[in-house]
Amino acid sequence: MTATAPPPVLETEAATRWQRVRPPALMIGGLGLVTLALRLRDPHAHGSWGLCPSAAMGIYCPGCGGLRAVNDLTHGDVAGAASSNLMLVLALPVVVFILARWAVDSWTGRQREHHPRLVLGVTVGYLAALAVFTVLRNLPAGAWLAP
Repeated sequence: MTATAPPPVLETEAATRWQRVRPPALMIGGLGLVTLALRLRDPHAHGSWGLCPSAAMGIYCPGCGGLRAVNDLTHGDVAGAASSNLMLVLALPVVVFILARWAVDSWTGRQREHHPRLVLGVTVGYLAALAVFTVLRNLPAGAWLAP
């Protein structure tokens, strides 16, 4: 029995620039609005953004202190932000680079080839670093990492 080839896919119209740019524009705009909200409503005030369940149990998750770190960064206090959540401060330049590249590539219509092994390696490495960070910030020796 021989397999038959699937029918040819009809080409649709190429996406317009706005259709290509919409996803990164919405993501960057949404992150900008959240950052503005964190600038205007200080998360350093107890309960201003609700209570964290893991912190209430005495466990600092990898995201604990993230809101305070963003607020500190909007005030230009990098040391305060690093004190609140060092992983967020270290990851932020990479995130900004990735968002900028996504926006520029969408604007120009460039499609980059993703290397699955590289993506997997970076993802596993970052998740391992987050796990180590989480464990360390909950130990007495790593108390300086706690928010």
